[in-house]
Amino acid sequence: MLMIRGIARAVPGAWSGLRRADAVLLASLLAVVLCVWAFVEVADRVAAGHTQVLDDQIMQHMRAGGPSEPRGPSWLPGAMRDLTALGSAPVLVLVVLAVAGSLVVRRQYHALGLLLVATIGGILLNDLLKSSFARPRPAAAFHLTEVRSMSFPSGHAMESAIIYLTLAALLARLVRTRVLQLYFIGLAFFLTFVVGLSRVYLGVHYPSDVLAGWTAGLAWSLLCWAAARYLQQRGTVEAEK
Repeated sequence: MLMIRGIARAVPGAWSGLRRADAVLLASLLAVVLCVWAFVEVADRVAAGHTQVLDDQIMQHMRAGGPSEPRGPSWLPGAMRDLTALGSAPVLVLVVLAVAGSLVVRRQYHALGLLLVATIGGILLNDLLKSSFARPRPAAAFHLTEVRSMSFPSGHAMESAIIYLTLAALLARLVRTRVLQLYFIGLAFFLTFVVGLSRVYLGVHYPSDVLAGWTAGLAWSLLCWAAARYLQQRGTVEAEK
């Protein structure tokens, strides 16, 4: 009886210690699984054609009349093209290089390696998914900007989620101020949302393309975040100096 009571007292303490050390990491891995599940659900529905009616309705709702007549003031299409550039390859490369430069200056080479692996791996994953699904773009009459690749998932939405959220998660692990951590994460989500919205408004992606890009990008960035946290706990990725 005394042994049972001792175990009963020890288990809550051990579980509490486990939660303090690993709860956030386990929650992030669970979020990765949920995002992958969401992506698979969207992909299955798109492949079966179940999203097409809703996709078309949303696309039409963003047009005032014909497919080439967007809703809103005359300056909005130009503004949306400017915003969608935040998810373009040149801008994302510049952002990655800017953060990489700061890591080099701080001599945080392990964090730099993690950043490059996350970024390059995410881009390759996007290319693989696009070639695997090979979904055609919306009708060319909807296009308000030039596009070349396939439609599913949205490369701009996915790559902006991958890079901005991965950078934010990495930067949040390198600072200790809670306000800065929340600022990095919040800004990354905002930029990712704006880029995805712009792709639908410009008529080059269906909403389901963007949703799939968001979920796949979030899954990858969360996985990288979990790896960064794990490596930082082990001292492999440097904390803020």
